[in-house]
Amino acid sequence: MAFEDLLRLLHVLGAAVLFGTGAGIAFFMVMAERTRDPRLIAHIAGTVVLADTVFTATAVVLQPLTGYGLAHAIGWPLTEGWIVLSLALYVLTGLFWLPVVWIQIKLRDLAKQAVAAEAPLPPAFDRLYRIWFACGFPAFAAVIAIFWLMLTKPDITLF
Repeated sequence: MAFEDLLRLLHVLGAAVLFGTGAGIAFFMVMAERTRDPRLIAHIAGTVVLADTVFTATAVVLQPLTGYGLAHAIGWPLTEGWIVLSLALYVLTGLFWLPVVWIQIKLRDLAKQAVAAEAPLPPAFDRLYRIWFACGFPAFAAVIAIFWLMLTKPDITLF
């Protein structure tokens, strides 16, 4: 396997991990929240935080590295319009992801506190959950757009 092929494989796998982990995390958090059971939510949110740490954070770091290596190996300048736009969307996704990670930790902690107090979820939980939920839409749309840009490599003149 040529080095370029290895980079391409790692880059595509990283993109799949980012999208797949994000979709899985979203699904399980939504399903857990729908139960309104603080014990279940605390458990699932703890697993979500772990998955984000192990899978998403790792892929977030490796994606730009493999992307840079791949662009360099193929000879694509980083000023190509579709690459610049992909990078901008990657940053946008990160701007939504970072608060989501913090919110997931807070949701987990609020659910644990409700369990310990044998109380229902507090109003702060619902406010944070709505923000968490809303952040997912632009982040997923940006990732889908990045996939499209990587696959089609449209001729976009920016400079």
